[in-house]
Amino acid sequence: MTPLRIGIDARAAAEVPAGRGRYVRELIRALAARHDKHRYVLYTRKPWDEPLDERFSWRPRELPESVWHLDAARAANRECDVFLATNSYVTPWFLTIPTALVIHDLIPFQPGIHANRRAALIERLTIRRALKRASVILCDSHATRRDLLRLSPAVEPKATVVQLAVSGEFAQRRMPAELAEVCSRHGLERPFVLCTGTLEPRKNLVRVIEAFRGLPAHLLAEYELVLVGPRGWEFDEILSRAEGLARLLGFVSEADLAALYQECAIFCYPSLYEGFGLPLLEAMSAGAASITSNVSSLPEVGGEAVRYVEPTSVPAIVEALTYLLESESERARLGTLARERAAFFSWERTADEVLSQLEALAASSRS
Repeated sequence: MTPLRIGIDARAAAEVPAGRGRYVRELIRALAARHDKHRYVLYTRKPWDEPLDERFSWRPRELPESVWHLDAARAANRECDVFLATNSYVTPWFLTIPTALVIHDLIPFQPGIHANRRAALIERLTIRRALKRASVILCDSHATRRDLLRLSPAVEPKATVVQLAVSGEFAQRRMPAELAEVCSRHGLERPFVLCTGTLEPRKNLVRVIEAFRGLPAHLLAEYELVLVGPRGWEFDEILSRAEGLARLLGFVSEADLAALYQECAIFCYPSLYEGFGLPLLEAMSAGAASITSNVSSLPEVGGEAVRYVEPTSVPAIVEALTYLLESESERARLGTLARERAAFFSWERTADEVLSQLEALAASSRS
């Protein structure tokens, strides 16, 4: 195939530590590991500090959000054959070249989910024009695709699923001394139940905290609850409920996070809604016995390797925590299954599928 000039919205690589940032960083790394002859033009506000070969070129544009999309799109229309929109529904409005639009989730359109108000408003106002403009729509999960078709049934012919993966960092086994050093540095002296993610209502942390509080006294004396992640929005109740019960570590490095996944007794992630659920897959890659929700995309990720709960039921979370904390053999069994299942997800496959879609777009536009 004739080499393509592929434009990518790469802003999140340098600007977003988790979520969409991880998606862009790992996708770029996987594309860089390929030996194709395509050229990748990375539009951003500031370059990501990652060594890449000559096929990759950065196009930094330090502009306000409202102007950046128009400027980047005009440049991509001149410089590229196809475009991958990873981080916004606005950029596709101004693109005239074939465009693949990534849909990570549809949080603003889910009833009962407290989204960031400003972000939700922007997405509601911009998504329909982007869906119309996009040549293909890449959904992170089958659950997200179902949500999309409920919102816009007409896009079914061009909506496909490309699942994600996690960095190999999480699957690397750490030596006991390294694990002990990470725990000591973060002040963790007892076995712990781990929760990760931005402190915001959707992560369901208030119910996790209440469930942990409801554990039998002997388990409360033996284990502590550890929350890892930056503060998001509407986090005051989380902080007040956590006081005196849970340890909040804030944002930690990827290496430390991988060690915490490996060292935790249980990873607890009963999120109310996920477009994919990267934290769950990270924990599974590290071999953590995991509890997660039986809703949205999470069963696609966990398969038979995790324990599921109804996320709005505190008693169900209490029961799952108690059962696993009192059964070392079950934790070991789930940890083994989790590693095996996580190995099926790879960024190499994700990159192959994304690139296949982009190549097909270019071919159809030339025919």
